[in-house]
Amino acid sequence: MVGIDNKKGFFSVKVKIFMFVFLIILAIAVSTSAVTFYSSVDRINEYYKRCAYDNARNFASMLDGDYLAKLREAVESEEYLSLRDKAEKDGNEELIRRYLGERLLWGGYKKVQDDIALYMSNMTDIKYLYVIAHGGTDAVNDMYLIDAPDEPLYQTGFYEEREKELLGKDLTALKEPIINNGVWGNMCTAFCPVYSSYGECVCVVGCDCDMDEIVSERKSLINKLAIGTALVTILIQAAAVLLINKFIANPLKAMTTEMEKFKPSENLTYKEAGVMDLDIHNRDEIGDLYRGIRTMQTNIIDHLNHLSALQQDKLRAEQDIRDKELQIGRLSKETQRDILTGVGSKAAYISKVNELNMAMSERDTEFALVMVDMNKLKEINDSFGHRAGDQYIRGCCRMVCEVFKHSPVYRIGGDEFIVVLQGHDYKERQALVSELRDNFDSRYNQKELKPWFRYSAAVGMAENASYDTSAELVFKRADRSMYEDKERFRSKYGRKSR
Repeated sequence: MVGIDNKKGFFSVKVKIFMFVFLIILAIAVSTSAVTFYSSVDRINEYYKRCAYDNARNFASMLDGDYLAKLREAVESEEYLSLRDKAEKDGNEELIRRYLGERLLWGGYKKVQDDIALYMSNMTDIKYLYVIAHGGTDAVNDMYLIDAPDEPLYQTGFYEEREKELLGKDLTALKEPIINNGVWGNMCTAFCPVYSSYGECVCVVGCDCDMDEIVSERKSLINKLAIGTALVTILIQAAAVLLINKFIANPLKAMTTEMEKFKPSENLTYKEAGVMDLDIHNRDEIGDLYRGIRTMQTNIIDHLNHLSALQQDKLRAEQDIRDKELQIGRLSKETQRDILTGVGSKAAYISKVNELNMAMSERDTEFALVMVDMNKLKEINDSFGHRAGDQYIRGCCRMVCEVFKHSPVYRIGGDEFIVVLQGHDYKERQALVSELRDNFDSRYNQKELKPWFRYSAAVGMAENASYDTSAELVFKRADRSMYEDKERFRSKYGRKSR
């Protein structure tokens, strides 16, 4: 590998090329690995979310909401909670069993437990399946109602603190399952409400899918991808170094050395002047550069004796060119700008259309055209004169420019403007068009103003579609949309609208 050129105090072109290639290779390798990893993560996460939600929903559909309502009412009583504390303290599950039996709730309780055990035995991805009495959106604890048979009976009625991801959540209306790493490990948790026959939400079925093994495999995958990325980057970089040295770096170094030998002067042969003469026959940019430099050197020697006269002619020619360019620049600037409003002229719009057509032919391009046609301009000109009409035109133009701050505005006719939307204004196009229409309606309805200050215009918009072959097609749709808006104005304020 090469180092830093200490004499010049900056990285050589060779080093910069190596660094650039390395960064490109690294970026491609890392991004490819990242896309591979995260697409795999997304697919697996989606699988577990669907698994957790489907199982919670399926099991919830198997439960008797009316029975669970009675069970919840019993275990939320002060009598039961006191009994539950004693049963947990003494480790005596019989107290719970007897209490539920006396209230004819034990049979249903045991059936739900057996259903949980049977369901989990057939679903290997499920780690926990349980029924809880949902404490509400603002609750910090939820009460267990029924758990798996291997859990103590006094778990019923136990209030457990929520995971931080569930704080402030309504478990009966979660949009999607939650993946978290809490005290129970890596889990994908889904909840599904259970309703009584009266339509009341009695409780919530929770389903936890174990993701510990998946998370462990992801860590292993990350390590493998990191090692693979490093190896691929090293191998490709090594090959790139060899190719760059052979086809770029070494020829450039040889040309640099030969260029330092070039000492042009009068009455010298090419060899005496040090004109470059290398065995470089590349049919690429390096070969073009070599041939270009050598041609330049030979031309310098050939024309050196005439340099003084040519220099004077050149200075005069350059001055003439500068004078003409200034004149052309002033003329071009005037033709590109509308004199009355200061926005782009019709000539400028035609140039923009050519630019859009070129972009459409080469690649997909997003843009929209907004057509603005002033209302009542003829009426104002006829009634109050063209000076008032000019004020009306400038006012309408100013309202268009204030809404479309990031887009070029062109005046393409006496009462017509068009706006080309790209970038920010294209993304916000619907809102901006609505805002402009509302602004014109509001201004027109200010009847205390003089007529030439009550600006009004019809506004229409059309976006570039995949089937469009030219901007003119988009213009026609925008024009039709504008006429629809003009009809709205005429219907609302009368047919005399120009």
